[in-house]
Amino acid sequence: MAKKKTVFFCTECGNETLKWAGRCPACGAWNTVVEQEIQPVNRGARSGDGRNSGFHSVKAVSLTEIDTTEEVRFLTGMGELDRVLGGGGVKGSLALVGGAPGVGKSTLMLQICGSLCRENQTLYVSGEESVRQLKLRAQRLGVASANLLVLSETRLEDVLQSVSEEEPDILIVDSIQTLYNGALDSPPGSIAQVKDCTMALMQLAKGRDITVFVIGHVNKEGSIAGPKVLEHMVDCVLYFEGEQHSSCRILRAAKNRFGATNEIGVFEMLDNGLKEVENPSQMLLSGRPDGAPGTCVTCVMEGIRPVLAEIQALLAPAPYGSARRSSNGFDYNRASMLLAVLEKRGGLKVSTCDAYLNIIGGLTLDEPAADLAAVLALASSYLDRPIAPDLAAIGEVGLTGELRVVNNLDQRLSEVRRLGFRRCVIPRRKGKAAEGPEGLQVVEAANIGEAIRAALGK
Repeated sequence: MAKKKTVFFCTECGNETLKWAGRCPACGAWNTVVEQEIQPVNRGARSGDGRNSGFHSVKAVSLTEIDTTEEVRFLTGMGELDRVLGGGGVKGSLALVGGAPGVGKSTLMLQICGSLCRENQTLYVSGEESVRQLKLRAQRLGVASANLLVLSETRLEDVLQSVSEEEPDILIVDSIQTLYNGALDSPPGSIAQVKDCTMALMQLAKGRDITVFVIGHVNKEGSIAGPKVLEHMVDCVLYFEGEQHSSCRILRAAKNRFGATNEIGVFEMLDNGLKEVENPSQMLLSGRPDGAPGTCVTCVMEGIRPVLAEIQALLAPAPYGSARRSSNGFDYNRASMLLAVLEKRGGLKVSTCDAYLNIIGGLTLDEPAADLAAVLALASSYLDRPIAPDLAAIGEVGLTGELRVVNNLDQRLSEVRRLGFRRCVIPRRKGKAAEGPEGLQVVEAANIGEAIRAALGK
């Protein structure tokens, strides 16, 4: 009996090696190399083979002969999703939507079917629900259309056969981990199955000009389960995020070949489905306590959209002599740096205190414009003095305690004024007068000491 051949895959980057290693030689990740048996594939029955999938052979064409005048984008019916996609879906593209269990991935995909089916025939394939369960969920979401076809199937060959018979414009697969190719002996969700099924769907999208949305689960680290090469194969990777006990949901693009990756979409999960939040700043600031120390509002840019976010800080004496640092939604290393600057340049003895930073609403602030608001929130908690509820802060903090101007400052100030704030602390601008929108008092500060005195009266 011939010995079965095996190959080793890295679950993070998809790199293949002939022997096992504790550390992947390509990406350097530890304990990610797993063994996978190489299965002989019947080329005549292979799902991705163009001769058996209805694909016609093509030849290379000159770049100057390609016509791009035809509009290839279409609206999904949800403005927040269209914003993240870069203006709508793209025909012939393959998009991967990932998220934690129960966050609302299937609800989002089924809900957009109500708008897509008005002009396009859509096939919704579910490997996790029966057609009756899909019908009940569609009724709850108010989705009903003769152009919406549903199929409960996990075998890739049967799915491709249904696509060949129905010829839909849009295909939705829920989820890629439940799909399997019968030509392989590997179980569904394995590296070989996920790679083969994704490759078949990619060839389907490109060969027949069908838009394919694929739902993927995430692992405990928060990344999409399966090999990392899965994200390299698709055209767009969307992450649907949200706290388990919060109704706020945020959709962000980690990869987009047809648009920017710095846009976000904000939704609210209700009993009858997802509701778009056109004004996320107002939603994120709702429930903000009045007169409580340790909270400050800043304005960050999510793509071209200014969004107001609340930063909360808590400083408490360290009981065991070793101070603890924790941050949620704020970079840990940057928070540690700001604490060191606050002690060295601001004169506050924070090294003996446990420090906690939290961003309300599940946002992740990764730009330096939120530095000043974080410093003011920390100083407010340390001094136990509340910041005025009508004051916001925008600015970057350097290691010497100086404040630096950030980009799109005028647009940020306009958003701050629109949400009802009366004062805003910003870095001092050389050669330019402190001007802001009508009704907003702009307070300039050169360093964190001046900013703390302006916000807290220290």
